Amino acid sequence: MLTLGSTLARTVRLYGDRPAVFDGHDALTWRQFADRIARAAGVLLSLGVERGHRYGLICRNGLQNAELIQAGYWMGAVPVPVNYRLAPPEIAYVLDDAACGLVIVEDVFTDVIGASELQPRADKILLAAAEAGGSNRPHYEELRTQAEPARMHESAEGDDAILLYTGGTTGRPKGVPLSHKNIVSNALQLGCELGPRGDDVYLHVAPMFHSADLLATPFFITGAAHVYLPKFSGEAVLGAIQSFGVSVALMTPSMLIMTMQEPDFARYDISSLRQLIYGSSPMAAEWIVKMLDRFPGVEMVQSYGLTETSPILTVLSMAEHEQAVASDRLDILRSVGRPMPGVDMKIVDDEGAELPVGDAGEVVVRGPNVADRYLNRPEETEAAFRGGWFFTGDIGRLDDRGYLYLLDRKKDLIITGGEMVFSSEVEAVLYQNPKVHECAVIGVPDETYGEALLAAVVPAPGESPTEEELIAHCRGKIGGYKIPRRYVFLDHLPKSAIDKVLKTELRQTYGNGK
Repeated sequence: MLTLGSTLARTVRLYGDRPAVFDGHDALTWRQFADRIARAAGVLLSLGVERGHRYGLICRNGLQNAELIQAGYWMGAVPVPVNYRLAPPEIAYVLDDAACGLVIVEDVFTDVIGASELQPRADKILLAAAEAGGSNRPHYEELRTQAEPARMHESAEGDDAILLYTGGTTGRPKGVPLSHKNIVSNALQLGCELGPRGDDVYLHVAPMFHSADLLATPFFITGAAHVYLPKFSGEAVLGAIQSFGVSVALMTPSMLIMTMQEPDFARYDISSLRQLIYGSSPMAAEWIVKMLDRFPGVEMVQSYGLTETSPILTVLSMAEHEQAVASDRLDILRSVGRPMPGVDMKIVDDEGAELPVGDAGEVVVRGPNVADRYLNRPEETEAAFRGGWFFTGDIGRLDDRGYLYLLDRKKDLIITGGEMVFSSEVEAVLYQNPKVHECAVIGVPDETYGEALLAAVVPAPGESPTEEELIAHCRGKIGGYKIPRRYVFLDHLPKSAIDKVLKTELRQTYGNGK
């Protein structure tokens, strides 16, 4: 069965004595971890969470969060991991939209409980551990130790397994129900590409409220061990690799760059690392080359996907990285790879007609890993899920070898003087300037051209590029109408929880929205 409960039962049956989770200095075997999961499911049942019910989790990466998510898979309930970086009104919106009965909150987020927006739910909140000060309020850890292990529920493959919310970069976040079949199918697809091993140690760096954490599923299937990083820093990543013998990690480009720039990088023993997976936002080809040099002998894999695709669609393998560098064809590194087995992909125009190879249009996909709806959003569901295809909202092109090149989000396309400009193309040129650390290009209102290009630039450490320098740098590399004439220099770019640049916020600040 393509269900996560069945997957866990198989892993325990085949690999029960292998290490499953490193928690501090302790290691839990898969058999011990499964017992905790079954008891966590027992806690949920005792608190009125039934099969098909949704329950919220406001927790950082960690053992508790992992077992509480798995407990839902085990008993047939639906976990709703909530972005703890949201403000209380936003958290309340997600919990209400998802109709969560119970909400489990890690002790570091107890201030959320006191927020006025959460007061109507006060009696439905369960703390993950005892409160400081000796309160008698019941907490999850105490209940888990007393609970009887729940039996596994035989979910159907099409049942909802988890409810994840998109980042809300264009408005309120949308709930995306992913089925057991969606997630397990993607894990099997990824297994063909990543080659997960039973002796791997997988580092969970991406927050577990994000779909990127689902990339760990193939490593659950093979009985690999897992390490959970509560909070990202380059130092924390390097320390975890050294301490636990981490062999595989997934990071965003920004995380990788920060890790590579860690002052004491060379002091850490990272010889256990064999594979780095990166994605979720664009990475300049120049930084990819630096990454290959910084992590010699480590297999680099780029991936592209969305929450709605559980989450991965394409992969750029290590062999393709090496081929690009050896042949000096960095254009391959600017692609996001080729579709995985079972993923159908095409490029369409505004009417939904398929475009010829090389033409730019909207990326649409179908496959067993693709969701079928948004929660409580019938109009948006109808617009995005049409005729068996999911319309991603990403603009891209496919070349004659099947490589996908992402050009922009549909909503980020800039039209200046009647000409279409893809911001990613302009950003790629700006990144070639050594004085530019990060950049984002947006369209802002212009009386003459309708829209003008504005570049938000984070200078490289110790550098102070000028507008004139950057304009001169772009000349001859891209058409004149694509060169930004307006610049703002910032200490950092606004980003989501997984380091996607929030261009909506830039437009609101510098262009009065769009």
